[in-house]
Amino acid sequence: MRKNVGFFLGTVAGACLTLLVTSPQGGAHLFEVAKAAARSDNTYSQLNLFGEVFERIRTDYVEKPDDGKLVEGAINGMISSLDPHSRYMNEKGWSEMQETTHGEFGGLGIEVTMEDGFVKVVAPIDDTPASRAGIMSGDVITAIDDETIQGMTLDQAVNKMKGAPNSSIRLKIVRKDADKPIEVAITREIIRVRPVKYHTEGGDVGYIRITSFNEQTAEGLHKAITDIQKEIPQDKLAGYIIDLRNNPGGLLDQAVSVSGMLMQRGEVVSTRGRNPEETQRFTAHGGDLTKGKPLVVLINGGSASASEIVAGALHDHKRATLIGTRSFGKGSVQTIIPLGAGNGALALTTARYFTPSGHSIQAQGITPDIEVLQDVPDEFKTRSDIMSEAKMRGHLAAEGAEQSGSQAYVPPDEKNDKALTAALNQLHGVTVNADAKNADAAKNAETKTAQKRPVPN
Repeated sequence: MRKNVGFFLGTVAGACLTLLVTSPQGGAHLFEVAKAAARSDNTYSQLNLFGEVFERIRTDYVEKPDDGKLVEGAINGMISSLDPHSRYMNEKGWSEMQETTHGEFGGLGIEVTMEDGFVKVVAPIDDTPASRAGIMSGDVITAIDDETIQGMTLDQAVNKMKGAPNSSIRLKIVRKDADKPIEVAITREIIRVRPVKYHTEGGDVGYIRITSFNEQTAEGLHKAITDIQKEIPQDKLAGYIIDLRNNPGGLLDQAVSVSGMLMQRGEVVSTRGRNPEETQRFTAHGGDLTKGKPLVVLINGGSASASEIVAGALHDHKRATLIGTRSFGKGSVQTIIPLGAGNGALALTTARYFTPSGHSIQAQGITPDIEVLQDVPDEFKTRSDIMSEAKMRGHLAAEGAEQSGSQAYVPPDEKNDKALTAALNQLHGVTVNADAKNADAAKNAETKTAQKRPVPN
């Protein structure tokens, strides 16, 4: 999605004169015009101040500065005053972002954001060097190869983490309540993000995990559903589990396409900008590939952005039951605006997301129908809750009550995954214990589920 942005400099004297002659609204309207002119004059005065500071640095700084770096630094400073998700990408950063959305790049395999001058991990990508090294949602990266991150832009920090395959990198990580920073050595790999993974459960349930929304996601989901339907006869297929836990999001068009494959029709999401006429609505097309089979969607505190769009759409259309913990709450639209050859691009927050029922995702997230808390090992308990959008410095305000972070831990062994067990129980018609705290009830329910599963041929 692109929007052209222009900057117009001019005077307002002619406009004021015209309004003075033709406006039928009298003094009140002229007063508003005068205030607008004053604001405009103040803006031009501040731009003149910027020009004066720029020239003073160029002529008087102790060493001759690089004009390009000065301008880029000024742009980054301006954008950092907006919100955590708006950013400027120079030509190299823009090229690398395009590689990421295509689904292949060299690096560690983590989704990150900038907070308080440091890089915070939103979520590690499955089966990447970062996930295998134990990097977790909520980790704060303070140094790369002994060089502190503070003072870098997000793009600069990301660029330092990328590199040639088989090259090594050392990260210094701070975890909440940990006694001291953690040093992690990681070997870079070519990251080929396979955004959809799937298998069958118990001979009658299709399990589909979507790890990110890049250009390959919709195609991957189509293949997953097709293959599952080949493996499980339609009369034996109890339903599907769509696992969006710790999915940091990605491309809006992919979220819309994925939703369209799981529901027949209807609105998926709307985006609302500063002006009412900028509202856009995105609807499902293509039909329900699952042929109306029951759906359970798993979400948690690491489910953000595009994954929240999908969960919200399926929930509002009563197409799926949501199980897990409340999602992250990243409900803002970043429009990518190319700035011309050699100048990179601007990722600018231009709107908020709203679910079909009109619920704003921003700083609130999506609340599951059934909350299921995992049993978190002692060594991970301090990171079982992650920072939510509402706790990020400079975030866009919510249109309603803001929500704090929620649990994002997913057990590596499916046998210990209480949310997955609850999803299987739901699809088999077994009553799910909403607080998931009664171990005996959960055990009994799982026994009933096992008895109901057909024995594979």
